[in-house]
Amino acid sequence: MTNPLLAPWDTPFGLPPFDKIRDEDFAPALEEALAAHEVEIADIADNPDAPSFDNTILALEASGEMLEKVLAPFFALAGADSTPAREALQREFSPKLAAHFADINANRDLFARVAMLWESRDELDLDADQARLLYLSHRGFVRAGAALTGDKAKRMKEIMGRLAELGTAFTQNLLADERDWFMELAEADLAPLPAWLASAARAAGEERGKDGPVITLSRSLITPFLQFSPDRALRQKAFSAWTARGAGGGATDNRAIVTEILALREERAHLLGYDNFARFKLEPEMAHAPERVRALLKQVWDPAREAALSDQAEMEKLLVADGEALPFQPWDWRYYGEKRRKVLHDIDETALKPYLQLDRMIEAAFDCANRLFGLEFEEVTLPGYHPDCRHFEVKRDGEHLALFIGDYFARGSKRSGAWCSAIRSQAKLPRVQSPIVVNVCNFTKPAKGERALLSYDDARTLFHEFGHALHQMLSDVTYERVSGTSVSRDFVELPSQLYEHWLEVPEVLQRFATHVETGEPMPQEMLDKVLGAATFDMGFATVEYIASALVDLEFHDGPAPADPMQKQQEILDDIGMPQAIVMRHATPQFAHVFSGDGYSSGYYSYMWSEVMDADAFEAFEEAGDAFDPKIARSLEENILSKGGSVEADELYTRFRGRMPGPEALLKGRGLAAE
Repeated sequence: MTNPLLAPWDTPFGLPPFDKIRDEDFAPALEEALAAHEVEIADIADNPDAPSFDNTILALEASGEMLEKVLAPFFALAGADSTPAREALQREFSPKLAAHFADINANRDLFARVAMLWESRDELDLDADQARLLYLSHRGFVRAGAALTGDKAKRMKEIMGRLAELGTAFTQNLLADERDWFMELAEADLAPLPAWLASAARAAGEERGKDGPVITLSRSLITPFLQFSPDRALRQKAFSAWTARGAGGGATDNRAIVTEILALREERAHLLGYDNFARFKLEPEMAHAPERVRALLKQVWDPAREAALSDQAEMEKLLVADGEALPFQPWDWRYYGEKRRKVLHDIDETALKPYLQLDRMIEAAFDCANRLFGLEFEEVTLPGYHPDCRHFEVKRDGEHLALFIGDYFARGSKRSGAWCSAIRSQAKLPRVQSPIVVNVCNFTKPAKGERALLSYDDARTLFHEFGHALHQMLSDVTYERVSGTSVSRDFVELPSQLYEHWLEVPEVLQRFATHVETGEPMPQEMLDKVLGAATFDMGFATVEYIASALVDLEFHDGPAPADPMQKQQEILDDIGMPQAIVMRHATPQFAHVFSGDGYSSGYYSYMWSEVMDADAFEAFEEAGDAFDPKIARSLEENILSKGGSVEADELYTRFRGRMPGPEALLKGRGLAAE
């Protein structure tokens, strides 16, 4: 039988034929694809003709098509629908892929051709897109160690292979801890909880094969449990399990993995001539250097910490009034935060949630994209990688633009969190291709026959990930290398965080926040309270985030720590971390930083981008219309369509006329001085 991964895909929109692909197809397909790519690379490197843009840079861009066809569906499955077989394949593939790309980067003849073109770039008469691709190709080779020789080159290849293995192990350990833990509840434990949460706990128990309700480590289940359960002992048990992921002392403990990763990253930076990994990693980003990152984070830290401690003092009064003993603990924060929100803003999450139907929030995200950018969405039935996946053809002016896939519900086979990925990215050369974009979330799946409801944070997550999707769908660049979200790490969160603002546009909630049973719109009084509480508990949210970002930065801006957990504590002590707040992502579960290099030294990126997103939305506010067509067109033309074809700061300056300061961010988070 023909391997479906290698055969031509006669499928709608070029979607991988997930209904035909079997796990056993991946290994042989990968071997064939790697071999084909090796031949392509050898043909480029050994070409007897003098190097040209077409026969070297464009040829590199065109190579590896078969490899992309194999890896795109594999990684979609590995992240969102993992199985023991797929986890084994991932462990097998990671070092192979690392070695494959290390060999390409170490190919002296290939690099010589790229370097020759780079040195003669002023004589090549390249257009702007070609010049950008040449620049990125040369920089990529140099930063990967292509200029290294002898033992240094050999060691770099070893390091990259080992880092790939460690990142995979870290991810799989974390998934195992999240998948295996659950806490059984008695029906009496459900009595004080909102009906929707009790229903979700029963559904989770049924999924786990239990007779009664359970709480799992899915964020969409454990967070509301911590928010609503009055049982302090149960909250402590659940919170302790949540924060102990990756640090249980057994086979899934990630602490030794973290130590080795940090040491290897430092060695990698030294081989490339950098003082430490942070300086290497930040060089091509907007921030450029650790000092600028640290300055921003610490500028926001002090007002955030002050606000959090002030909020804690008020919640301690509520805890004492309940007859509980001080000190105020981390597992108390969400519960008493919810109580205090009711007091201050008279918002009852139980009453709010029926107005936030998943289907209606999807409609809201689509409608905003239609009003801003003219996009149209039509749901289509396709064989997806999981039955929960929903598929939408995206058109503009009747023309196909993209395929969007929404995979919204939590399940044991899916890693935690939410993310956007592209099964295929937009490009014009060397072949024309439209994007296939996936949003993956972990919302609580409703019981059979019920409709899915979201928390307000869930709804914000949906808009956030859809902002990433728009960055992919509206991409209009020549080369895939710079398509969509292929931008500097501290710029990539701008479109996603900016799109969150449209959830808070009153007319959006007035139209789409309708009651699950009555269909009535959210009452104006409730809407006013929701929007008025937008910055509630922002001290807590900011402190837990900045603590994680600073730990990430300090881990990499200096010698690799021999004991990362001790170093983590020293960093937190140094900044005065409140005792009742923990890092958003403690080190053994910090997947952003240790599952791969993506956000290493870069978790600050969310706040760096937030400086821009707060300022960018002010452009709409200044125009007096959140859907101002002129500004929306400028946003698309200058940012969303450009990908990484131009430096990020230039793109933002084209849109806004200048780079922003942190004032709009502080104002937006309610942390600015009155």
